[in-house]
Amino acid sequence: MTNLEEDPQSDFARELEEVETSLRFLKDRYTQVQKDELQKAQWQQELQNLKQNRKQTPEIKAELTRLQKQLETLEINLESHLFSWSTLKRPFWQAIRFGGLGVIIGWLLKSWVG
Repeated sequence: MTNLEEDPQSDFARELEEVETSLRFLKDRYTQVQKDELQKAQWQQELQNLKQNRKQTPEIKAELTRLQKQLETLEINLESHLFSWSTLKRPFWQAIRFGGLGVIIGWLLKSWVG
């Protein structure tokens, strides 16, 4: 074999390794999201309990503020991990490639017909 030709088995092994790596990352991410959702539910419950307290002492108000900030940070973290450039990179470039190909084919057909 020359350097320009690729061994089909090594190509398959490389693709399989990429799939396994992606699956491992997805499982880790899923576990993290579950933990974060559980933490979010606990903090929301604690926040609700503090809001129902009749006496709003400065300590309770400070705790409310702290919990609200933690919840906001957790929600941003959850959203940012679900939509990252690495997860959108492949579909983005496929859309660019096939969309561009469609435009070129459309121009060719228009010039050929009209």
